[in-house]
Amino acid sequence: MSTTDRELRVGMVGYAFMGAAHSQAWRTVNRVYDLPARARMALICGRDAAKVADAADRLGWEAYTTDWRELIARDDIDVVDVCTPGDSHAEIALAALAAGKHVLCEKPLANTVAEAREMAAAAATARAAGVRSMCGFNYRRVPAVTMMRQLVADGRLGVIRHVRATYLQDWIVDPQFPLVWRLQRDRAGSGALGDIGAHIIDLTQFVTGRRITGVSAVTETFVKERPLPAGSSGLAATVNGAGAADGHGAVDGHGPATGTVTVDDAAVFVARLDGGALATYEASRFATGRKNALRVEINGSLGTVVFDLERLNELEFYDATRPAAEQGFTRILVTEGEHPYMSAWWPPGHIIGYEHSFTHQMRDFIEAVATGADPAPSFADALQVQLVLDAVTRSADLGSSWTEVEPALATVAA
Repeated sequence: MSTTDRELRVGMVGYAFMGAAHSQAWRTVNRVYDLPARARMALICGRDAAKVADAADRLGWEAYTTDWRELIARDDIDVVDVCTPGDSHAEIALAALAAGKHVLCEKPLANTVAEAREMAAAAATARAAGVRSMCGFNYRRVPAVTMMRQLVADGRLGVIRHVRATYLQDWIVDPQFPLVWRLQRDRAGSGALGDIGAHIIDLTQFVTGRRITGVSAVTETFVKERPLPAGSSGLAATVNGAGAADGHGAVDGHGPATGTVTVDDAAVFVARLDGGALATYEASRFATGRKNALRVEINGSLGTVVFDLERLNELEFYDATRPAAEQGFTRILVTEGEHPYMSAWWPPGHIIGYEHSFTHQMRDFIEAVATGADPAPSFADALQVQLVLDAVTRSADLGSSWTEVEPALATVAA
């Protein structure tokens, strides 16, 4: 445990899935790592007073509010953690940066390239005043993924030739699954592409150190109409058929109300990386039987490395420089103390889980803020991912035509 007296007082906006994951990490990080500052879970924010009060008690926050503007205005908040749907990321993060608060924002950074550019520019301005910001691509912090990057950086794979990345889920296969916010473009920005595709875009660029420069893509929405959730009066504008939803999933008492799904269910694209490698990406929430199946394979001139999230403590490594009689895929158990992040956890062979990636994320963020370093991925890095998402969408809209990824602003990327 750290003996420092310095505190970073955290205010978090949002308390659902990502809010719970971030809360677990804020609760844990001080007790695992010796840090130059201690995180204090000062304030949590949500729109529903009863629900956010319960979340504060359950997740370990000292106090709660229903107004994120109040959270940002408070003098006793140093860090703003944004865990809301994508349609509010820009407004909250921009206000926090303008108020001199350090910002951690969940991925994808924004719903549009224009928003992401504005956020990256604001982060660059705030950085000059000592205010730090980071986007939460947590899979970078899985120890096996960080080691995967080290193998590539050390030249163990030689020249990178191929990248294959898939992220498959099945939670909306049932056509009766309701029209939640993640299925609405105005709230989520995109569907499987932005929700899970953004992860594999960032992860592969992180591991290879290369940027995606162009894409050819196809997207599909398999179920185009879905029942409205109970109490969904706010979705009245999307109701199909006569009448309006009554808040109980019916239209004028004549059966279930439905709304239009305005995002993709699946996205598939080929890409070129700036080092010349060819890449394929698949993101789907319709892969029946796949719950959270993220897999990345990198093929190089001297070897191959494979990561599978369902075996997140392991890597598969093929070393083509070995004598032919000794070649074959080797299973590396990434649990040794010298492996990334692992020195603070358990004896070798004692595995860690999904939630630890968030603890590692908070560790890196706290260390950067406390020491005046630049945390990664920056808002500029997240903007680059947003530009890839945009290129994929434009390509799909143009019948899969080859589409170049627009460059980020030079002043932002610097």
